[in-house]
Formats: sequence, C-alpha cells, structure tokens
Amino acid sequence: MTDKIKVVRPVGILDEIRATQLRREVGEAVDSGATQLLINLKEVTFVNSSGLSALVSALKTIRGIGGKLYLCSANDQVKLLFQLTRMDQVFQTFEDEEAVKKSIGV
Repeated sequence: MTDKIKVVRPVGILDEIRATQLRREVGEAVDSGATQLLINLKEVTFVNSSGLSALVSALKTIRGIGGKLYLCSANDQVKLLFQLTRMDQVFQTFEDEEAVKKSIGV
C-alpha cells in the first residue's frame, strides 16, 4: 500500500485497553499524513462497546481530514455486532486486505 495508507492490525479483544491503543494508533497515522486507514480485524476475537466506540472514533477522525476508513477480515461475531448496531451501513468493510487494495486500485 502507498505511504498515504496506514494499516492497523489490532489483536485479541477490542476492549477499553485496546480501544485506547487503537485511538492512539489512528491519531499517530493521521499526524504522520495518512489520509486512508485500513483496520484489519483478522486477529480481533471480540469487540465490546469500547472497541466499537474506538472504531467509530477512528471513522470520525479520518472523515474529519477528508480521508477514508476501511475495515477488513472481521470474524462472524464482529460482523453480527455491526449488523445489530447497523454499523455495517456505516463502515466500509471488505473480506481481506487484498479486496481493499483491489477496490481502491493499489
């Protein structure tokens, strides 16, 4: 991916502690000039309300600079959470990183 696209790969349970880490990584990516952010959820086993809040915060941060946020590789629990909260209509999600790259022409 190009230097304007930052990939973040959280691991484990996306809870309050990891949500704080995710917010920090998103902030650092934006500060370093990234205008597109891919959050790869492949290694995330569960997302609670703090984790969902961090993802929404990431989306707001990226949109605030006119950028784009992509999510990929969500497991069934995360997909169900997105459906129940209607976040599947908010987030742009993909099966994997290759699908994101193909979609955005990288």
